[in-house]
Amino acid sequence: MSNRAEAQAQIDRTLRDAVAAHRVPGVVAAATTPEAPIYEGAFGVRSLESGTAMTLDTVFRIASMTKAITSVAAMQLVEEGKLSLDTPLSGIDPTVDNPQVLEGFDASGKPILRPAKRPITLKHLLTHTAGFSYEAWNSNTQRYYRDLGTPATQTGRKAALRIPLAFDPGDKWEYGINIDWVGLVIEKATGKTIDTVFRERIFEPLGMADTGFVASPDMRSRQVSVHTRQADGGLAPQPLETPIQPEFYAGGGGLYSTARDYLRFLRMLLNHGTLNGARILKPETVARMAENQVGELPAGTMTTFMPDRSNHVDFFPGARVRWGLGYMLNMEPGPNGRSAGTVSWAGIFNSYYWLDPAKQLAGVIMHQILPFADIEAVKLYGQFERGVYNLAETQR
Repeated sequence: MSNRAEAQAQIDRTLRDAVAAHRVPGVVAAATTPEAPIYEGAFGVRSLESGTAMTLDTVFRIASMTKAITSVAAMQLVEEGKLSLDTPLSGIDPTVDNPQVLEGFDASGKPILRPAKRPITLKHLLTHTAGFSYEAWNSNTQRYYRDLGTPATQTGRKAALRIPLAFDPGDKWEYGINIDWVGLVIEKATGKTIDTVFRERIFEPLGMADTGFVASPDMRSRQVSVHTRQADGGLAPQPLETPIQPEFYAGGGGLYSTARDYLRFLRMLLNHGTLNGARILKPETVARMAENQVGELPAGTMTTFMPDRSNHVDFFPGARVRWGLGYMLNMEPGPNGRSAGTVSWAGIFNSYYWLDPAKQLAGVIMHQILPFADIEAVKLYGQFERGVYNLAETQR
């Protein structure tokens, strides 16, 4: 067996063994260079209840992996002069146009609000420095949703986005509903819904036929069930979600996709904005998106206040992590092979991707498990990443 074949077989064993040991119910993973995919594999089942085998065309709810795609669409409009990164946003919604900061709650439980010290820009939204938060990782925001009866973001209602800021724009980094707002900014700039924008500007040019905000009947037949991690470490399959008619398509987390489709998106970025003759972004825009946009503001760590939705998040303990225009940025090499300058992020159902411009590698690994940052899923992510870099070495 050649060194390359052995390296591919080792990745297969790693993923297959994780399924056999009941660490995860099923997994699809893939990796690519700019020229072509170098690995893809599917192991386990879509549901522990049905026992249907995972396949390479299995459909996942990619949740916050949507954010990178929304960010690319926004940067297309920046290139065209239809949006500006640094101009204060206006005409979007009072929540964004005239933001309020939540300072706490008074003795009667009423929210204490004040006007934000500065306006929100597109750059603030793309870098998660606007002040918006998520209820899973901010206790004041969680209380605001609960006490005021604000609908959750997964309801698809615009009222879910109309919440005050956790801090003044630009003061810090905190993960939040920012990219949902970017989706609405894109809609205002184009006069089209973002599902149409994405289809016309990204999915069709890249051949991403299995990606969209609405799962077709064919996609639905190939969809994975979410599994919840139990206290004893076991996994319980859940029914497929009930489709809804949302008031807005969630640019921060609403897409369905496959590992193969998402790998095409990552390969486009590795190729400086082009794939198979389709130009999605200019090379300088791709480079800019992967640069540190938040200065010395620490990023990427989150403390959970909803343990059923997420564990604590700190993928690189002790390391400097920052944020680009759409994704997390490693400022130093990672433990499993990635270079300094690698960008990455994830979806709440434990799907993950990374893109390493220095070593010209990108990968994606997909599960459907809650809570986020599942210990077993994150461990397998690291093992897969290490295997991909070992495989790449056999081709150099």
